Amino acid sequence: MQPGEDDMLLYAVLIFAIAAIGGLVLASSVLRGKLAPWAISVLHALLGASGLVLLIIEVLKGAAPGRLTAALGLLVVAALGGFFLASFHLRKQVAPKAVVFVHAGVAVAGFLTLLSLLLG
Repeated sequence: MQPGEDDMLLYAVLIFAIAAIGGLVLASSVLRGKLAPWAISVLHALLGASGLVLLIIEVLKGAAPGRLTAALGLLVVAALGGFFLASFHLRKQVAPKAVVFVHAGVAVAGFLTLLSLLLG
């Protein structure tokens, strides 16, 4: 990794960490059978997208470590799950709990993969 790349990864980790806090709020609503707050859903999505953009920029610079590519792949899959969850929200339906757990699990795996690269 080149000098300065750690900064970009640190920003991505911080953005994803903040997004995860919003995700916990959203998941707690769904687990209680309630519709999640729309404003938090939008903020969660925007933060996740911002983190993905930072990772994509790093990967496109070339010579990205395998763990960075793996983290990006996992987080893209999590984002796709997030779009699926948002489709329920748009229809004013509470999302299936199983989908929330899969979305969260994949996102956490991607986050931890990214964190291991930063710390390791």
